Amino acid sequence: MPATPAWPPKSAPRLFVVQPLTAGSVVRIEGNPAHYLTRVMRAAPGDIVILCDDITGEWAARVSNVGKRDVTLEVVDHLRPREAVPDLWLCPALLKKDRFDLVLEKATELGAARIAPLVTRRCVADKLNLDRARTITTEAAEQCARTALPQIAEPVKLEALLAGWAENRRLFFADENAREEGGEPAAAAFSAHKRSPAAILIGPEGGFDDAERAAIRSHPSAHAITLGPRILRGETAAIAVLSVWMASAGDW
Repeated sequence: MPATPAWPPKSAPRLFVVQPLTAGSVVRIEGNPAHYLTRVMRAAPGDIVILCDDITGEWAARVSNVGKRDVTLEVVDHLRPREAVPDLWLCPALLKKDRFDLVLEKATELGAARIAPLVTRRCVADKLNLDRARTITTEAAEQCARTALPQIAEPVKLEALLAGWAENRRLFFADENAREEGGEPAAAAFSAHKRSPAAILIGPEGGFDDAERAAIRSHPSAHAITLGPRILRGETAAIAVLSVWMASAGDW
């Protein structure tokens, strides 16, 4: 007896869309996503595409028409709701473009709820193309089968971030000097506060300067942590600390 084909097909491409999805709704895909479906995936009428709207979750949709510049799909089946996301923000200082691209991609894969970039005195960059950043995070979410996208905030200066910080959200502060200055090991700190709203602050290539470090430590929500005996690059620190948090929170 032949095996029942998998539903939805494992080879079905995945896309995030802007419009809210419901059973029977019609979705028109244009631009780069349409090019991906038609030229890369060779989508044809009757094929299945997995759609996510970052609101209701994941749906199977059937291709009903393939045009020169667009693809039309009909939503047919709700597969799963939007995933629960731990209430964790990543606040990384801006890095060189390729390194910060890696932070955006891996923070999405690891499940960060929000990415709030910082500008500090030793940053080598002070701007972020938000449209490009959202493209990177969306593609990362599609690749790893997430049903939720991280929010991406406009970059702000460290002083502005601290001034507007809500005191109910603990701000874990990772810095290369934390080990010598009494920082708590990250895993222990995270385990003790895993059910509270939290954020993790990561410095730039040259680290925080003395005035920035003092300003962070004096903030009532700040909690100094150490990531071990080695000095990590900014992108490595961001990936490592998110991994430790997610493991502590039970998301792994």
